[in-house]
Amino acid sequence: MKKTFIRRITVCLLLSVWFSPLFAQIPKAPARKEGDGPHNRLIIRGVTLVNSTGAPPVGPVDIVVEKNRIAQIRQVGYPGVTVDPKNRPQAGPGDKELNCEGMYLMPGFVDMHGHIGGQAQGTPAEYVFKLWLAHGITTIRDPSCGNGLDWVLEHRAKSERNEITAPRIKAYTVFGQGAKAPITTAEQAREWVRENAKKGADGIKFFGAEPEVFRAALDENRKLGLRSACHHAQLEVARMNVLATAKAGLTTMEHWYGLPEALFEDKTIQNYPADYNYNNEQNRFEEAGKLWQQAAKPGTETWNRVMDELIAMDFTIDPTFNIYEANRELMLTRRAEWHDEYTLPALWRFYGPSRISHGSYWHNWGTEQEVTWKRNYQLWMAFVNEYKNRGGRVTTGSDSGFIYQLYGFAYIRELELLREAGFHPLEVIRAATLKGAEALGMASQIGSVEIGKLADFVIVEENPLANLKVLYGTGAIRLNEKNEVVRAGGVKYTVKDGVVYDAKQLLADVRRIVAEAKQKEGFEITQPGVPPKAGKLSGGKQ
Repeated sequence: MKKTFIRRITVCLLLSVWFSPLFAQIPKAPARKEGDGPHNRLIIRGVTLVNSTGAPPVGPVDIVVEKNRIAQIRQVGYPGVTVDPKNRPQAGPGDKELNCEGMYLMPGFVDMHGHIGGQAQGTPAEYVFKLWLAHGITTIRDPSCGNGLDWVLEHRAKSERNEITAPRIKAYTVFGQGAKAPITTAEQAREWVRENAKKGADGIKFFGAEPEVFRAALDENRKLGLRSACHHAQLEVARMNVLATAKAGLTTMEHWYGLPEALFEDKTIQNYPADYNYNNEQNRFEEAGKLWQQAAKPGTETWNRVMDELIAMDFTIDPTFNIYEANRELMLTRRAEWHDEYTLPALWRFYGPSRISHGSYWHNWGTEQEVTWKRNYQLWMAFVNEYKNRGGRVTTGSDSGFIYQLYGFAYIRELELLREAGFHPLEVIRAATLKGAEALGMASQIGSVEIGKLADFVIVEENPLANLKVLYGTGAIRLNEKNEVVRAGGVKYTVKDGVVYDAKQLLADVRRIVAEAKQKEGFEITQPGVPPKAGKLSGGKQ
């Protein structure tokens, strides 16, 4: 009994240390100065609609929004054919018209794994929110409430009232956060869950727990009608993998932890080397890259059984492929072009090699680790794609603020990785919109462009189905007829709750925030171990 109690205390302490950077609050978002609306009546003219229901693109379409709800969706012609203006929705006095002829419109994106940031990352809320909105993200789920539940609920309420420039927010508190003592009994777990619901949280984020405690918490949460997510940390996954937690009532799994373990055939515990130490993150992530190769192979009885059981329980997989991409391509991820203008100095320092910062485990990362992780991705992606093909729900989450992944930009990278996994571009958009809405229990309000739903849209001048890169804030590189390199794309408008935001202006605001921080600190990005230019320190002050 004493050993069990010590184990529970150890798990709680390790998790609190692991995520301690998130528990210090970042600067709050300022009052909204950006955005136009909501209007009594807004008419969006001439778009090609990518609806996310599975329907192919259709256009031109006029969309009428009344305040923050979709009132009309009217097809107004054929490509290249001029339509009689009398057959289009007519604007009255005071109505707002947005000419989007030739542009593409999708539902607002849902980021199912959107940490708002922490003091260690040095990311003020304005910076994070504007990067999200500039990439079309109109709803996020904060899976930890790392700035504290009260802080997140305050911003959730302000976002609902459009008092701040921010996506819609769903708050999932880390299990046990705010408890006066470690939760060690089923009744303590139920009591904490009830209190979390009373405070107004939308759900719970788990990292694992002793089985009796975990099952009690999930059961109570389900009774209260709330949802749940879990990063199945290695500290507890051997006792409850994804299949066990799904059966206990978990609604969403994050990343992939716990899934290979459910697919083990010749073992019950990951093949840890003798010198493994979980607190050494290179150990942790290097060995994690070998997990899928220890699991049942595609098409085997175990593979099919686990997949079928999860689908039968209407279970959601939120893979967050992007957050581990540095494991297979460190140089590529570290030198992504947007870091130069959009990554804050404090965030860049947090990303850098460290034995302390979470997700900064580049002690000695090389070719062997990257090759192993590439093989890991092949099997991981195969499972996720097949899960989708058989009717399972797959959503889109970014987990930005760690491992060189930047808010907004990383979300678009996640879309590209879903495409790499085998998703058709229309399936990618559906995962980013309607499937996320379903997982949040919000499909009647958001996730598709349908009459009566909230007016959340992403509008872009280029065709995202032909090239998802046009959704990046930096756009896609093209060569014009004059042999000049040009940038195409970037989101044009993000509409959230009927408020029209100029996405490119939001990005300009972020560039200003970053430039001012760099000037204040005398900062420039340099390679690790390479001396900076004279008079300046790498990621530091003069």
